[in-house]
This record gives sequence, structure tokens and C-alpha cells, in this order.
Amino acid sequence: MDANSMAILVLLGSFFLMVFLRFPIAYAVALSSVFCLLFQGHNLTTICQQMVKGISSFSLMAVPFFITMGCLMGSGGISEKLIALANACVGWMRGGMAMVNIVASYFFGGISGSASADTASLGSILIPMMVDQGYDDDFSTAVTITSSCEGLLVPPSHNMVIYATTAGGISVGSLFLAGYIPGALLAVTLMIGSYIISVKRNYPKGEKFSIINLIKQLSVSFWALAAVLIVVFGVVGGVFTATESAAVAVIYSLIVSVFIYKGLDWKGVWRVLGDSVDTLSIVMILIATSSIFGYCLTQLHVPDLAASAITGMTNNPILLALLLNLILLVLGCIMDMAPIILIATPILLPIATSIGLDPIQFGIMVVLNCGIGLLTPPVGAVLFIGSAVSKVPMERVVKATLPFYLCMIITLLLITFIPSVSMWLPSVLAH
Repeated sequence: MDANSMAILVLLGSFFLMVFLRFPIAYAVALSSVFCLLFQGHNLTTICQQMVKGISSFSLMAVPFFITMGCLMGSGGISEKLIALANACVGWMRGGMAMVNIVASYFFGGISGSASADTASLGSILIPMMVDQGYDDDFSTAVTITSSCEGLLVPPSHNMVIYATTAGGISVGSLFLAGYIPGALLAVTLMIGSYIISVKRNYPKGEKFSIINLIKQLSVSFWALAAVLIVVFGVVGGVFTATESAAVAVIYSLIVSVFIYKGLDWKGVWRVLGDSVDTLSIVMILIATSSIFGYCLTQLHVPDLAASAITGMTNNPILLALLLNLILLVLGCIMDMAPIILIATPILLPIATSIGLDPIQFGIMVVLNCGIGLLTPPVGAVLFIGSAVSKVPMERVVKATLPFYLCMIITLLLITFIPSVSMWLPSVLAH
């Protein structure tokens, strides 16, 4: 075995060993990179240089703003208003509260951009409400955690900004637009699955549909939903860069939460800013350490070797697309979302483009695959949060989630093999 192969073995072997030993992922990424560089005899000043280089990016400045916006809106008393709007839209159906849960996640996801925030915020309200109305607690939890993944697809999502930065040269505005229809498609497939189960178990219907109530709830929720319009249409229309739109959205969110909805006082704002810093510190240290890891991968030509190995298995584009999804799903079982995007994108994107997948379409595939990973043991963060919020054992939640995994896989396959699902809206509006 030559020195290059040994260095790859040191890098990847130590990384996966630490992942399986449940090291924090940032430590696993950083330490495996250090071992690799020491093995190769490099100066360790390379580590500091690459960490600074990794986070010294103008486009990444949007990430702290989007995280702050999500925290402000999530704590500003808008959850109940979005639930009421979703109830006015779909509450009349069989299994109406499950449908409300799914639609509310679509609305809330466009504001928080976080599956974890969605599950914690909406779940704490909707799961007890559903149980009180006769829904099984494990079903209620399963609907909540799976629908929360819509928030990863519906812009503004800081994970999309991370992907755009990692992929290089990807328009954040086009990526934002590309998420709307896949997010809606995921909502529809989850609603179909929920409806089938609701009919089978005879879950209750809600009140009859009322256009007057819908208009009323729309007027109340308008201020919250307008934040998304500011970000997306500001970026797509060329009024703002992604970073500028995120900064404007933070100021707007602060005004809405404090002065319009009055869900936050100034003491609450300081608490929310503290929560934002906590979340941001996790994200930024992952980006910094993943930059060292990516440097090592590039120096060792791992992306080229991986591409050759994968394409050597088959030349069939359909099988290669399925294989890319399988790799991302497996990574999702053992790693969190941000490190997967940071580490896997440079390796898998060239393969995706070689079989005709647009980088934007592949970005949506990556985000949804990572979203499914958030729901799968042993590292499924959203799965743990859902179980903690509902106080339902994780084993029961996983069992209840099985039909919804199928719905999500169907959505993933549609996104993979029908490019227009993700590419139509950017092609119409981004030019």
C-alpha cells in the first residue's frame, strides 16, 4: 500500500471510528484531519489556515442572519397563528389535525428553516392537541417529525446556503426557488399517507371549510409569511444579495415579533440572540473543521478516486442516481446534516453532473436525503426531539414513522428522476 492510500486510510478510518464511538462530529472531523496531516508530515499551521479560509466567505455571512431570523420568528408567538391558518386550509379533512400539522410545517419551515425548530415549536403545541382529539400519540409524533423536513426544502434555509457555498458558483436565489415545489410535493405525499391511515383508524374530521375564516387567518398570518417573500423575491429579483436579504429579514422579524405580534419583550430578544449564538457556534465550527477535512480529501484526490470507483460499478445513469441517494441516506444515519453537505458535496457533485443532474437539482436531493437522515437512528436529531417532546419511546416513534419514510422516499425518487420538479420554478423566475 502506497503512502497516499495509507493517508486516506488514516483520514477516513479514524473519522468513521470516532463517529461510531459517538465523538461530537466536529471533533471527529478535526482530529481525523490532524492525524492525516501528521502522517503526511505537514506543518500543523495548515489547520488554522484552512479553518479560517473555510469560514472566510461573504456568502456564509447569510447563515447567522437566517439562524437569527428563525429564532426570532420561532419565539415571537407566530406558531399558533400558523396553526390556525393551516386549520382554516385543511382542518376539514378526515384526519384534519394531521393535515394541519403538515401544512403548518410548510408555513413554519419557510420562516425557521430548521426541522429541529419546527418539531420543538409546533410539536409541543400540536402533539398534545392531536392526542386530546383521539389521535394515537406515536402517529401524532411521526406526522410532526416527518413534516418538519419540509422546512429544509422551503426557503430560506441556511443549509441551502451552506450547499451553495460548498458546491461553488451556485445561485442561492435559484436554489431557494427550487425548494418550493419539492417541499409542497413532500407535503402532499405525507398528507396522502396521513389520509389513508386516518381513514383506516377513523380519526376525526375538523370543522367545515369556511372561506371567511381562511381570509381572516391569512390577514393575521400575513406579517409572518411576508418575511419569506422579502428574502426570496429580494434575492431572485436582484434587489438584495442573499446576505443582505437575510440581514433585512432579521430586522423585519424583530419588528414583527416585538411590536406587531408582541410575542417577545426585549428580555426575550436577548435570550433568543443567545440561542442564535449557540446554534451558530455549532454550525460555524462544523464549517471550519470540515474545511480542513475537505482540504485533506482534495490533496489525496479522494473525490476523483470515489468518482472512478462509483462510475466503475455501472454506467447506467439511473443506477448511479439511485446509488448517490443510497450513499447520502447511509451517511444520514451516522452524521448530522451540515457535515454531510460539507464533506459529501465535493465528492458526489461531479458524479451527479456527469450523469446529467443539474447542481441545483442535486442540491435539493442532498437536502432531502439529509432530512430523512434526521429521522433515522442512531443519530437522528429530529427523531430524538420528537420523542422527547411527545414522551413517546423512540422505538414506537420509529415504527409509526415507517409509512412516512415510504412517502419521503417516493418524493425523493420523483425529485431525482423528474428534473422539472425542482428546476421548473428557477427556470421561469430566475431569468
